[in-house]
Amino acid sequence: MKTLSVSVAEVKARLSEYVAKSAYSDCRIVITKRGRPVSALVGLDDLRELEQQAKRGGLAEVIGKWEDFEEIAGGVGEAVESRHRYGGGRNVSL
Repeated sequence: MKTLSVSVAEVKARLSEYVAKSAYSDCRIVITKRGRPVSALVGLDDLRELEQQAKRGGLAEVIGKWEDFEEIAGGVGEAVESRHRYGGGRNVSL
């Protein structure tokens, strides 16, 4: 995945080009203001993946709060590590 850092002024001048780069190539655009990153332009596939990761993270936060969780903690930890190691699983959104 390629990442470009571009100023707000540059994005304003060439918005269509940067939209096309983020949508149709393997590129993320980090938009900077006074040299500091303030926003990003990503393709829809990247956005969907980020949303999926956020949903998975939400479920992982509550798992440890189950009563008697210690009994299954090892198995859950192995499953989570396996998903991260081998590509994060599949999209199961409804």
